[in-house]
Amino acid sequence: MAFTLKWSEEALEDIESIATYIEKDSPTYAKSVVSKFFEKAEILQEFSELGRKVPEFNDTKIREIFVYSYRLIYKINNQDILFVAVVHGKRLLENHQQRKT
Repeated sequence: MAFTLKWSEEALEDIESIATYIEKDSPTYAKSVVSKFFEKAEILQEFSELGRKVPEFNDTKIREIFVYSYRLIYKINNQDILFVAVVHGKRLLENHQQRKT
């Protein structure tokens, strides 16, 4: 079953911030990283449970996949996947727990 992909405003802002930061050193690499976020997201349409359960949450519907050193965090709903955050792998999610999950 193919899921519909949805992006929260916050997740898109996260990607924009990451791109802006990387762009300072390499605009080409920034574009590559952003593209990879969306490529990985597309895979989840068919394989929604590919990612692991997010350790900070006690919910099997909130999962993450890694894109380079970033955590692409998403929630599986009935027929859609909602991307809620993109954070560096070394950051804690304490600030992101209030996001739309």
